[in-house]
Amino acid sequence: MNNSPQLVIIIYYNDFNKDSPDMKNILMIGTGGTIASGQTAEGLAPELDPSRLLQDTPRVAQLCRVDCLQLYSLDSTNIRPAHWLGVARIIQENYDRCDGFVISHGTDTMAYTAAALSYLVQGSPKPIVLTGAQKPIWFDGTDSKRNLTDAFLYACRGCGGVQIVFNGKVILGTRARKTCSKSYHAFSSVNYPDLAVVQDGRLLQYMRCTCYPRPVFYNTLDDRVSLLKLIPGTSSQLIDFMLDRSDGLIIESFGVGGLPEYHGSEFYDAVRRGVERGKIVVMTTQVPNEGSDLTVYHVGGRLKSTLRLLEAYDMTTESAVAKLMWILGQTRDFDEAERLFYRPVARDILCENES
Repeated sequence: MNNSPQLVIIIYYNDFNKDSPDMKNILMIGTGGTIASGQTAEGLAPELDPSRLLQDTPRVAQLCRVDCLQLYSLDSTNIRPAHWLGVARIIQENYDRCDGFVISHGTDTMAYTAAALSYLVQGSPKPIVLTGAQKPIWFDGTDSKRNLTDAFLYACRGCGGVQIVFNGKVILGTRARKTCSKSYHAFSSVNYPDLAVVQDGRLLQYMRCTCYPRPVFYNTLDDRVSLLKLIPGTSSQLIDFMLDRSDGLIIESFGVGGLPEYHGSEFYDAVRRGVERGKIVVMTTQVPNEGSDLTVYHVGGRLKSTLRLLEAYDMTTESAVAKLMWILGQTRDFDEAERLFYRPVARDILCENES
């Protein structure tokens, strides 16, 4: 099967007849977030369910038939891997009776959830769409109504797989990152083009990725994965500390990647000790675009050539985290973990391992 993306331009107009037998059946799964928040004495907090959100987006009823399910009511800061598994389970239980899925979600961890669902529900021929908002649906000038309507349009007429639909852009779930904390253009596609745009009720689909005839579902994650972001002066003892408490560690280094040598081989030795104990270590970069390449400098080359570790290349940190949790949920064998990590899933990695 050819998994290469295909460049196409397809324009869909918003001209659906609600009485048409061809109208799609979409399941909306509510998880909370800003889009569903109300005002409390201590700030915004989720309190609105999906049916209430749809009352303020009447155009959705012209696009499709919607069933609503309130799964969680959480600020997305509180989303954990167990919640990703819960969403995937609901999708699996309702997959055959629905034509697509829209998940309303807080923006802060939406990219992590989109990445996780890309590994838990692989190759879906039906769209699985996440959306949310920077302002609650009852705010003047809110982006909620546009984002919800666009998400349902894509769930009805877009291609399969997991995507984020936000501010008129359709972003692959494994390539999304929140890059603005307040602006409506909150999400960017990292190291990969947008799949589509939605403009004035029209869907312009630029790219499609090959899906399976049926999705492959997974129901296990290992949440004992940690992330260490290096700063100048970081102590190597943090690596030992985190590996003592984790099955896998992702290290966000500088530039194209490497470990400091300002205390001789302390960092190298800390990683070596972890690897020898069967821990999975992934090296990545703090730089959002273009990815890592440990072979460029000595600080990375020795690490790459002498230790059994993984490199994230052009993957987002969100995808590296979710993919490592998915892999460790299946195996602790390094060879199998390496094979799975470098096998592209939903176009999550383009710079494949050449070793």
